[in-house]
Amino acid sequence: MLAIAILAAGKGTRMKSSLPKVLQELAGLSLIERVLKTCEGLKPDRTIVIIGHESNKVKSKINHLSNVEFVRQIPQKGTGHAIQQLIPTLDQFKGELLILNGDVPLLTTTTIKKLVANHYKTNADVSILSARMNDPKGYGRIFSDNNGKVSKIIEDRDCSEIEKKNKLTNAGVYCFSWQKLKQILPSLSNQNEQQEIYLTDAIEKLAKAVHLEASSADETTGINDKQQLSTCEQLLQNKLINFWMREGVQFIKPLTCTISETCKFGTDVVIEPETHIRGRTIIGDNCTIGPNSFIQDSTIGKNTCIFYSVVRDSVIGKATNIGPYSHIRPGSNINNECKIGNFVEVKNSILGKGTKANHLSYLGDATIGEKVNIGAGTITANFDGKNKNKTKIGNYSSTGSNSVLIAPVEIGKNATVGAGSTITEEVPNNSLAISRAKQIIKENWSQEKKNPTNL
Repeated sequence: MLAIAILAAGKGTRMKSSLPKVLQELAGLSLIERVLKTCEGLKPDRTIVIIGHESNKVKSKINHLSNVEFVRQIPQKGTGHAIQQLIPTLDQFKGELLILNGDVPLLTTTTIKKLVANHYKTNADVSILSARMNDPKGYGRIFSDNNGKVSKIIEDRDCSEIEKKNKLTNAGVYCFSWQKLKQILPSLSNQNEQQEIYLTDAIEKLAKAVHLEASSADETTGINDKQQLSTCEQLLQNKLINFWMREGVQFIKPLTCTISETCKFGTDVVIEPETHIRGRTIIGDNCTIGPNSFIQDSTIGKNTCIFYSVVRDSVIGKATNIGPYSHIRPGSNINNECKIGNFVEVKNSILGKGTKANHLSYLGDATIGEKVNIGAGTITANFDGKNKNKTKIGNYSSTGSNSVLIAPVEIGKNATVGAGSTITEEVPNNSLAISRAKQIIKENWSQEKKNPTNL
């Protein structure tokens, strides 16, 4: 049997953030969600998250996940103290305990599986994940024989100059025999400079400790501040973008782009520079996205082009052109072969196949039919100061430049709204609606003006 405990109780003071450290995000997922996702492949019998600082925030973030238990550590007195809190919860458990850190988000399922398998194979009391670092400063050093049996672990500050040359470091990931660890935990002491209870003290009390070296030290990178968060973000972005490039996506300038792990891409997609794709976004085949575009939690159909634009929580159909400088706000559904152009904003609206809004328009809370032409400067005035009201425009209709449609209002099929009109009433099918002030001309007006020098 296997139980997993994830340490997620710390304050993360060096993050200098109102969010707990484990709720900081990498590529669209919080650190704690990333660690839990890694655990899924292990199929553990128990998964326990040890929470403390801002525990309610952490719990609410992951409470929707099934089979996750919570144990509180208050106050936080070190890693050993955190594991001591598991004694009542795992009192009857007879198996292995895998201990992970909520702020080490790049570990792969493959590496952890290897650690657990090696633990069983060697019949160890504790197995430690190690990493060989070019610059091990700040990390505890592992000293072992050629068979991987650990003789001692020395913290960086306690190493001699010779011992500091050892580049094999402790990654802080452990697999313990729970029954043996449980016997030792009550005896751990806080008689040290920090007055904390360290889990590494338990390792020294066990008969057989072994280590397994991670294939890449990057996996064991921990996060304590925003600089380290940024470093991990770049490592993860490199991994994600390289994966999708191998799958046939072309990133013109990858270092300028970011994507979320939950994004999906079709084949022959081109991502132009300075483009950011977040959340559960799906990009269809043969799309060109960017440059300078932001897409979040949206579905983009095949053969669509989006450039210099923002799309959030929306659906864009096939063979549609968005941009430049368009803003597609949440709740929008833009069908196939549409054109949304310069400085057009669409919010919570449905646009039928082949509809075009090429310039300077706002379409909010509207249902617009097929092959409608939205003239430059058209506005659906949807807000009356209290409620958001709907505008409906039928198939094959058109609005002239600088039209204002005061919702709630309905424009029929094959209808035309004259330029400069303010529409407040229903427009029937096949009709022309014009609503303008009468034009007045005053001749010789320029002669009646004051002398410009007196202005």
